[in-house]
Amino acid sequence: MSGAGPAPTPDERTGVIRVRAVVEYDGAAYAGWQIQPDQPTVQASLENALETALRTPVRVEGAGRTDAGVHALGQVAAFDVPDGTDLYRLRGSLNGITGRDIAIVSIEQAPDGFDPRRDAVGRTYRYMIVAGRPASPLLADRSWHVPGRLDLDVLRRLAAATIGTHDFAAFRASDCESPSTVRVVSESRWSEDDGVLTYEICANAFLKQMVRVVVGSMVDVALGRIDETVFLDLLEGGDRTLAGRTAPARGLILVSVEY
Repeated sequence: MSGAGPAPTPDERTGVIRVRAVVEYDGAAYAGWQIQPDQPTVQASLENALETALRTPVRVEGAGRTDAGVHALGQVAAFDVPDGTDLYRLRGSLNGITGRDIAIVSIEQAPDGFDPRRDAVGRTYRYMIVAGRPASPLLADRSWHVPGRLDLDVLRRLAAATIGTHDFAAFRASDCESPSTVRVVSESRWSEDDGVLTYEICANAFLKQMVRVVVGSMVDVALGRIDETVFLDLLEGGDRTLAGRTAPARGLILVSVEY
């Protein structure tokens, strides 16, 4: 006969476990990832759902602070839950509580102290543009419509030039507070299918609005608004006012985070 006794109830548990979740969301209705006063955010929605499901406040940390209107396929979040929590049931509960524009794709136990932002070694973003053709109704909330035709060869040359270690000081938001503007880009490429252009970039980390400014600047070069040599020079540091526009948030997706 076992002397283990009955399993402890949730109220009797004193330990917690670290959890890692992959989150997909449509960012159109949110003021970004990070909690902000009196505005809907993805982080706040997840914390509210966890508090409802677990009946206790839970702090959620994310791998990246996506801007207002930016989407995600593979945002990584981390939080603590009581030891013994059924993670499969928790995922179902959270997906029943959050709106249709947020989905918890997976939940698994993570190592103690797992930090989704600091432990990440790479992040991949995707940006979509519909160019040289009428706007796409099906991609209206997922892409930037550029009426003029964009030279794919020019875009590919610019993308290739961003690979490596560069100073992206000219390719960030004016209120970016990062002390270092040097980033290492491992992948940067454009593809095209029937007027839909897709840009993918992977780097060790990104500055605030960096991908959107890089994309906007590439488009301005392709349209003849900025000289290609200016773009290349700015990859070694420079004045934000010399780079191009900031591409709209709706075309940007956080694809994945690597550890």
